[in-house]
Amino acid sequence: MRLFDYNNIDEKFFDKEIIKLLTELHEYRGKQELYMESFPDVLEAMVRVAKIQSTGASNRIEGIYTSDKRLDELVEEKTEPKNRNEEEIAGYREVLNTIHENYDYIVPKSTVILQLHRDLYIYNSDSTGGNFKNVDNIIEEKNEFGEKKIRFIPVPAYLTKDTMELMCNQFVETLNKQSVDPLLLIPVFILDFLCVHPFNDGNGRMSRLLTLLLLYQNMYIVGKYISIEMLIENTKDSYYEILQLSSAGWHENANDYKPFIKYYLGVLLAAYRVFSSRVETLRNQGLTKSERVKYVFKTKIGKISKSDILKLCPDISVTTIEKALSELLKEGFIIKVGGGRSTAYIKNDNC
Repeated sequence: MRLFDYNNIDEKFFDKEIIKLLTELHEYRGKQELYMESFPDVLEAMVRVAKIQSTGASNRIEGIYTSDKRLDELVEEKTEPKNRNEEEIAGYREVLNTIHENYDYIVPKSTVILQLHRDLYIYNSDSTGGNFKNVDNIIEEKNEFGEKKIRFIPVPAYLTKDTMELMCNQFVETLNKQSVDPLLLIPVFILDFLCVHPFNDGNGRMSRLLTLLLLYQNMYIVGKYISIEMLIENTKDSYYEILQLSSAGWHENANDYKPFIKYYLGVLLAAYRVFSSRVETLRNQGLTKSERVKYVFKTKIGKISKSDILKLCPDISVTTIEKALSELLKEGFIIKVGGGRSTAYIKNDNC
């Protein structure tokens, strides 16, 4: 059986790049409490936006889609799922809500992970959820010609339960000792989880939910306000390449976790930078809402759509944003580009 020794992670993985990433992330964690105290109402609106983005992105990574309108309604519990895809989206919403509301009380034991997986499939009529895989699975990819290639062979079904128990127990024990930086321990655990691939279905989505849970428990809560899943979706090709690189030799305890650690720390840092940028926008609360829309164009480069402004200023209504855009167009401060759903705006360089 694969060994899980998490006690010496610090010694194995420190290098200049990782130390730099850790230092900056520690600084952001120190600032986040101030951010939360300064703008509680607006940050609550950001939570709502992030939930929608996270639920949509994490499911799209696995090829599970619905329309934007249906996604919003499902996440906000204004409708019931109509098909298999929407059932899985609604299930993700349920687990995400559980993590948001109860992360301090969820111990990442194998039995608890089973319960979270059960809830991921709570709207499905079959018995997929809440059970470890009962058949061996493989991780494969298709090329442009539809030809399949095996990327990784996970732990066989008959070893999955014992492997998960050993892995989770070792993780919790190491975490409780506080001898290893959680920002190193968490991505190592997530990579191990993906290499075990403990379920017939839902492994990728569970890995992202577990990532949020473990980060929240260690006071890195930026994922509540900025969708980490969407950042992963935006770098999906790199994610899969690095996953393959770091899983090579895993069964022989000879894999290199560093690429995966650096990727995960990079994604988390990107989330904090976006969060910080949005908070800086919110610092201009003394401005009117129309002036805040104008401030977005002063501080952002390139095309900006109405939906971009909604994400940056979630407390401003669509009507107010549309009115502000109309005024900025009349002033000549911005220029309209594209049309229909592709409509966006850019700052007029002459202003």
